[in-house]
Amino acid sequence: QLQLVESGGGLVQPGGSLRLSCAASGYTLDIYSVSWFRQAPGKEREGVSWIASSGDNTEYADSVRGRFTISRDNARNTVYLQMNSLKPEDTAVYYCVAGTTTAQAMWRYSAYAYRGQGTQVTVSS
Repeated sequence: QLQLVESGGGLVQPGGSLRLSCAASGYTLDIYSVSWFRQAPGKEREGVSWIASSGDNTEYADSVRGRFTISRDNARNTVYLQMNSLKPEDTAVYYCVAGTTTAQAMWRYSAYAYRGQGTQVTVSS
């Protein structure tokens, strides 16, 4: 069974950068599309970014487009989320999810069969 482990979170000042990693084990990740979701305290979970299994297509939420970049290295069984120009409102727990999810369902958390435990990102001065 596919297992996902996120890493790379932490505390960063506004305007700073972080790179999150989602490392897969137990099965190959390259047959799955992968998304990053986030959830801030008291707020609903939201989709942040999505990448197709091939890596050829990506999508971003309006709130992060132009600042975040999703990528994948199928040889390393890992997906990355490069986050630049971070803002306090980016503070949240970030989750990596994977599944044979169509592009139409990319923002539905329940559509993904595999989920990581999350990594905390805090943007504060």
